[in-house]
Amino acid sequence: MNLDKESRNTILQAQKNEITEHLIYKKLSQSMKHPQNKKVLKKISDDELKHYNFWKRLTHEEVKPSKLRLWKYFLISRLLGLTFGLKLMEKGEGTAQSVYERISKSVPAKGIKDIIKDEDKHEKKLIDLIDEERLKYVGSMILGLNDALVELTGALAGFTLALQNTRLIAMAGLITGIAASMSMAASEYLSTKSDSDNKNPAKASLYTGSAYVLTVILLIFPFLLFTDLYFSLGFTIFNAVIIIAIFNFYVSVAKDLSFRKRFFEMVLISLGIAALTFVIGFAIRIFLGLDV
Repeated sequence: MNLDKESRNTILQAQKNEITEHLIYKKLSQSMKHPQNKKVLKKISDDELKHYNFWKRLTHEEVKPSKLRLWKYFLISRLLGLTFGLKLMEKGEGTAQSVYERISKSVPAKGIKDIIKDEDKHEKKLIDLIDEERLKYVGSMILGLNDALVELTGALAGFTLALQNTRLIAMAGLITGIAASMSMAASEYLSTKSDSDNKNPAKASLYTGSAYVLTVILLIFPFLLFTDLYFSLGFTIFNAVIIIAIFNFYVSVAKDLSFRKRFFEMVLISLGIAALTFVIGFAIRIFLGLDV
């Protein structure tokens, strides 16, 4: 089959993607202990190799995989979760539909339709594949993270005007944060225990408490590093926005949710509470005549 230069280059890139993804799925399948996950990944790996061989029959060329991409998505999938890593990979490469439409005039239509059908099945299988502990308990992590962001960002803003000393603010924030994290973990344990779902109460409380404590540390450390009150508070608010962005990106990719809507909603709530408690802290300081 005679291919124009543009179509040939597009097919060679598709070929490279397919052989790389074949090896990613294969490597992940070999590292899985869960039999169902292992089986699904092996099937997708075989499909990707079939797609590669389809393109190879058109180009008559062997194409080497991208080792950087192979290790990148393998490590992301192992460290941050299988579903997150693989969905991030699929989103990063764009849809198979858009790639194949560009070369539809140059290759057999049936072959392209079969590949697109396989890619759609892969997406559905990945959704069914979600049997990961970190995604099962993502609600517990959201609970801990949201509460820490709203409560501690607000508390630190109030402490900034009321206490007027970064060390005192850090100490008060740390005490408040640790006490609140234990309270939240205990509440999540009792709440999960009374629910009828399959979550382990101890693990749910651990995820909630851990998310809370990690958020507390990230929000408080500017007050430990710097002496300027308002610079420290600004740094804390910046950290809060970054935490919200990272966590919402993770959840939006892994669970196919809207990033923008969730991100702005959390930012507005956290910063709104911070602004309100900043004003309350100022009012309390004036009312009580404190001069720390």
